[in-house]
Amino acid sequence: MSTTTDSAHPPLSSLAEDERLFRASVHEFADREIRPLVRQMDEQAAIPAGLISKLFDLGVMGIEIPETCGGAGASFFHSVLAVETLSQVDPSIGVLVDVQNTLVNNALLRWGSDDMKRRCLPRLASASIGAYALSEAGSGSDAFAMSTRATERGDEWVITGRKLWITNGYEADLFIVFANANPDAGYRGITAFVVERGAPGFTVGKKEDKLGIRASSTCELLFEECRVPRASVLGDVGKGYKTAIETLNEGRIGIGAQMVGLAQGALDHAIRYTQERKQFGKAIAEFQAVQHQLARAATEVHGARLMVYEAARRRDARQPFLTEAAMCKISASEVAERVASLAVNLYGGYGFVKDYPVEKLYRDAKIGQIYEGTSNLQLQTIARQLLGGWVAVD
Repeated sequence: MSTTTDSAHPPLSSLAEDERLFRASVHEFADREIRPLVRQMDEQAAIPAGLISKLFDLGVMGIEIPETCGGAGASFFHSVLAVETLSQVDPSIGVLVDVQNTLVNNALLRWGSDDMKRRCLPRLASASIGAYALSEAGSGSDAFAMSTRATERGDEWVITGRKLWITNGYEADLFIVFANANPDAGYRGITAFVVERGAPGFTVGKKEDKLGIRASSTCELLFEECRVPRASVLGDVGKGYKTAIETLNEGRIGIGAQMVGLAQGALDHAIRYTQERKQFGKAIAEFQAVQHQLARAATEVHGARLMVYEAARRRDARQPFLTEAAMCKISASEVAERVASLAVNLYGGYGFVKDYPVEKLYRDAKIGQIYEGTSNLQLQTIARQLLGGWVAVD
């Protein structure tokens, strides 16, 4: 079996030499260390601790963390490349790395005090998983309708409430938690805190049994008079809404990268299978109808990848990227679902069973249109940028 191009790699002209080498090292790691574990992790809904340690050793858990704090001191674009490349093999590992880098590490780098950075960043670069706790039962798309409260008592803050759908919740040691410290002020009372696992009154609750990305943990968090030091405030009191909005804009690029990687992985499987599967005396890749479906899928994946790369480049260049982030997330998530579905179709009956890889990727793809901002919210963001005051804001 051979192809005239390597569909597993993005266009080389779009990558600098250090980016190509970085991507190649992550690709080799994913093939060697992750691929043999994919089905086991999906069935057991867990990531082996040994694999997490290897991700830290690889250097992909602290990509933008400065070298002085034990990180790689690289760019946001490198984080996007890592998430994309890992997600070609297993999107569960992709999102683990994504949340660590684009949400947790980024929030601490931007809004953490010098003392907080000294305490947290070396841990996040070397051994500790982070989680980002914003969503609640009644606060999903309307993220600022949160009911979790924070009350100042002497030298401590006391947090009370419940968070849901928290990625990395099972493995995390550090949690960025959003609570309202002044409910009368509405969203202007929202404040971000760094909470350690084991803080008094803090419990990691139920781990969700999910359709896809099953190895990635999604948990509830319970705060029952949880006490944290005053120094746990991330940024300024009452400015947590700004932290949440700006960090999630970056996180959406990461989810776009995850979905592009998933789509590329599904396409790679489909290309290989159609060259091996024979019907009517020849490989099904020889049928023009199959060729055209693969060609259209490759075109869509390429377009989604370029949108993700543009958004990431703009972020690194400190240019506005709000619209580009929304566009790349909605595009990549829709492409991932279509391409994964095509792969199942091309595998035929084999695509519907767990012995073959595309069934899992099809399940994994669905979440891309839901988390870190639903597709409807992305469309609303884009429309507001296009139409300004013509779009009603309640």
